[in-house]
Amino acid sequence: MDQFLETFLNWEYIWQVFPDLLKTGLLNTLILAGVSALIGTVLGMVLAMMGLSTKRWLRWPARVYTDIFRGLPAILTILVVGQGLGTVARDVVGTNPYPLGILALSLIAAAYIGEIFRAGIQSVEKGQLEASRALGMKYRSAMLLVVIPQGVRRVLPALVNQFIALVKDSSLVYFLGLLASQRELFRIGQDLAANTGNLSPLVAAGFVYLVITVPLTHLVNYIDKRLREGKKVAQSPDDELELAVRP
Repeated sequence: MDQFLETFLNWEYIWQVFPDLLKTGLLNTLILAGVSALIGTVLGMVLAMMGLSTKRWLRWPARVYTDIFRGLPAILTILVVGQGLGTVARDVVGTNPYPLGILALSLIAAAYIGEIFRAGIQSVEKGQLEASRALGMKYRSAMLLVVIPQGVRRVLPALVNQFIALVKDSSLVYFLGLLASQRELFRIGQDLAANTGNLSPLVAAGFVYLVITVPLTHLVNYIDKRLREGKKVAQSPDDELELAVRP
């Protein structure tokens, strides 16, 4: 037991690594996940609209893209983009792997978010679109103003879950060889663990991941519960009196 505590819960190493985890690792993890989520959301919406198109030349490329990036392991995509495109895009990004790591995570996120959006849009009753068209709205306006907002609202929990997955997948950018100032949570914990031969810094990194993901998980559950139950509307005293005397 003492050996276990010494290996995984050595408080000297945990306190030693915490400043870097909070100052550098947490910031870079949130940047990697946040920027990738933003780019992935935009690309995902484009993929969703392409996938719902009646035109094959739009629908099939979206389907192929989604199948490829959902089928490949995330680490393989990151290595192919980070190292493969690194030689091609060296004139643009230089030797900095940070933008390529964000690009790889964005491409992965877009495939999953696109499917989330597509499922959400398809879940909206066809009558919504037909009613909008009957009121004189053009197809594009009806989709943008009526159908898509309802679809996005229904998949909010799934979108938050995808952000949680991005937070965890950001640790894989470690394989691209980040600079000292670009290290995310896992890289900082792994570096000190390698230097000391002790796994306590990785345990500390895992704790910070939990601080991010556990509240988001409960947020997902809260959003899902609110969407299922709906928002309660406060009744006026007159309404309550009318309900009380109604036979």
